[in-house]
Amino acid sequence: MSVSKSICNARSDDALEQAMSSVASAISDASRVSILCALMDGRAWTATELSAVAGITASTTSGHLARLLNNGLIRCLSQGRHRYYSLAGPQIAGLLENLMSVSMSPPTPPASRTPQHLRYARTCYDHLAGELAVEIYQLMQQEQWLEADGSMLTAAGKSRLQSLGCALDPRPRRRACCPCLDWSERRFHLGGDAGAALMTLFLQKAWIERIQGYREVKVTSSGKIALRRHFHLNVC
Repeated sequence: MSVSKSICNARSDDALEQAMSSVASAISDASRVSILCALMDGRAWTATELSAVAGITASTTSGHLARLLNNGLIRCLSQGRHRYYSLAGPQIAGLLENLMSVSMSPPTPPASRTPQHLRYARTCYDHLAGELAVEIYQLMQQEQWLEADGSMLTAAGKSRLQSLGCALDPRPRRRACCPCLDWSERRFHLGGDAGAALMTLFLQKAWIERIQGYREVKVTSSGKIALRRHFHLNVC
């Protein structure tokens, strides 16, 4: 390897390390973490709403949002006089979920640290998370709807999801399917385009409904029947 190429690689490594440090620094503030966690429900929030969630002033919120925007963690959409903020993408939600998992102290059981209503069913950006999502993922593995590493749907898996009414994108701009580590269960649930399509289906068929204000979702009466029928799950 030439000296010039070695120097170039070293500079590239330095740039990556600096970028990683900048992202880590952006997440290091508790108020910014509160904002990011609120945005993990997959919806867009106004600065006023995020200010209330984080318990900080509007001017302070503005500074935090600018920091998160500059580091590519969130995006902003303007509609008329209003500006709405959301996570920059599912990869950011995955990063936050993994950080939650790492941050929970090992000696303490997850159940004692996570409210039961959030532990059972919640959103992880645009897909389902919690005990329910983990159970669905396990069934998909057992029924071989997924490849062994969870990176792709099998032909049978695509057929089954489409028969339920899932609108799978044949050319997704993101990963078609991936395992996403669930921070409360410490096991995987379904992420990627397939995970988003499945949650969209559940919402469209009213098998689940969002609980206003945070990430919790509730399984409806028709949802309990559907989960028993299609996924062999008994929901109390």
